[in-house]
Amino acid sequence: MIKEIAFTAYRVTDMTKARAFYEGTLGLSPGNVYGDKWVEYGIGGGFFAIQTVTEEEPSGQRGLGAFEVDDLDRTVADLRAAGVAFMTDTIVESPICHMALVKDPDDNPVCLHKSKHPAAPR
Repeated sequence: MIKEIAFTAYRVTDMTKARAFYEGTLGLSPGNVYGDKWVEYGIGGGFFAIQTVTEEEPSGQRGLGAFEVDDLDRTVADLRAAGVAFMTDTIVESPICHMALVKDPDDNPVCLHKSKHPAAPR
């Protein structure tokens, strides 16, 4: 079911300040950049990302781990059948991936992730 960690992300309130810290202070190089909403940094075999807080994604939820899966549709179906609580009713699509969010027993979000470009360099 789970093959690897796809990404870890933090939500930030000020993208300009966050980028200055991660790029200027820590020396990370940005990869995929989606305006002032999302910036990815390739590190080793995975990604670290920063995401601007929105009304739909409040600042109280600061971190998120994402697990890469082989077959997202099958994984979602299996987990729904097992009674796992989902945070989204549908699979969400971005320009580079498909995702579904579930809750762990403490209501922490866990992202099930399927890259559209699995062979892309990280």
